[in-house]
Amino acid sequence: MSILLSQGWLVLIAAAWVGLCVGSFLNVVVHRLPIMLQRSFEAEARDVLDLEAAEPPPRYNLMVPRSACPGCGHQIRAWENVPVISWLALRGSCSACGTSISARYPLVELATMLLTLVVVSQFGYTWEALWVCTFTWVLISATLIDADTMLLPDQLTYPLLWLGLLVNVSGTFVPLEHAVIGAAAGYLSLWSIYWLFKLLTGKEGMGYGDFKLLAALGAWLGWSALPTVVLLAAGSGLLYALASLAMKRMQRDQPMPFGPYLAAGGWTAFVFGEYIAPLLKI
Repeated sequence: MSILLSQGWLVLIAAAWVGLCVGSFLNVVVHRLPIMLQRSFEAEARDVLDLEAAEPPPRYNLMVPRSACPGCGHQIRAWENVPVISWLALRGSCSACGTSISARYPLVELATMLLTLVVVSQFGYTWEALWVCTFTWVLISATLIDADTMLLPDQLTYPLLWLGLLVNVSGTFVPLEHAVIGAAAGYLSLWSIYWLFKLLTGKEGMGYGDFKLLAALGAWLGWSALPTVVLLAAGSGLLYALASLAMKRMQRDQPMPFGPYLAAGGWTAFVFGEYIAPLLKI
């Protein structure tokens, strides 16, 4: 708490507000990026199959069109788009038609704010904290998209990978050689497990997005942190699977995304690694 207050209450409030606003934008990314990818895939498929082009759809990206109610199409006005506050003021419903607005939106905003403040509490108001916040925000997006769609978009994993290498060119978090080896080891380790599992069972045990995400984590944390990341990810994923099976919320042969657990393990190892590694004796 002393680090958070080291620059005064106004700076702390500003940092919290930035976290809320970024969380609001991440809600847009999580909702729109999969749709954008699906539309891009369909357009490419039509080109490959030499099918007649459909009528071009309206422009759709992270900026346009403006957010609107899915029930009545009411465009969200500025005062209705204030993080958390607007959702509370509107009592979780559209001001025009009363359609329920998911509580996930303010929860993502609050979670992003809290994780941002945790990062600042560990790294202070520094450039390093800004880099780790960026790392955190991308992982939040990747986690939610993977949980929703079982996909980890290259549009998130590749920039995260290259940014990690660039940040560590000057050894910001780990020496550059550790970052490069970490990226390669992260990818190849899961790639090897994937192919071994497929050769033994004839089934695919994970997706290529998981390889790329672990490569990105290796680029940020270095190769030596990868065992901690994988152990945390596998342990948390196993606990969730066992709990879900016990509560009959998941079938035994039902696939589950691994990206959220990799992201959680990577973030935890990055922010609290100095406390966790001795406990795990890694």
